Amino acid sequence: MPAIRLFLCEAQPVVVEGLRRILESQPEIELVGTASNPSEALPSIRTLQPDVILLDQAAGIRTVFNLLSELRTFSPLSRVVLWVVDLAEIESFRLLQLGARGILRRTLPIPALIDCLHTVAKGNLWLENALSDHVVGFLNRKSPNRLTPREREIVRAVCRGMKNKEIAGLLQITPGTVKVHLMHIFEKTGVKGRFELAVQGQKLLGIESEQTLNPH
Repeated sequence: MPAIRLFLCEAQPVVVEGLRRILESQPEIELVGTASNPSEALPSIRTLQPDVILLDQAAGIRTVFNLLSELRTFSPLSRVVLWVVDLAEIESFRLLQLGARGILRRTLPIPALIDCLHTVAKGNLWLENALSDHVVGFLNRKSPNRLTPREREIVRAVCRGMKNKEIAGLLQITPGTVKVHLMHIFEKTGVKGRFELAVQGQKLLGIESEQTLNPH
């Protein structure tokens, strides 16, 4: 299996060097390029087309938003992980909408960083957020109110960061119908909102599949 090609956008040279040394013991991850800020990073990313981009927030959250939007055009197959000190929930959700596939706190240990890179490289979402009581309750019980095939499609779309209008276009329904489906999904799963659904959607869909195969 080819190595994960990683690009690092990090303002602190000592952190870049530290990560480079860490990855020397991880042959399945190759650091193909670095930059100290988003404006410097973009031309290199366009050329290198890395599998994963590890991006710090030193340039400010608005700059990060703009970079994510540009990457959709210039490197659409690259998956972005935000390496942050702290981030508000609303900002995290906005980043997911713009295409980020991971949000990782800088204080987490090295194994968490490596796990995040592997998870995102496979096309999955990686977030640290713990399960809420509502979601834990859903995962631990056999729910009689299973999601319909259309509701499952909407959950998958939310996990991809799509907005209601985009989901409506994809499924050829109205944005209003998407809202109604989301309301039903929240009621059935106990998930408290769209952000939590984006975080836990794949797990919820997996549990439902297991219950279909093992109804008892």
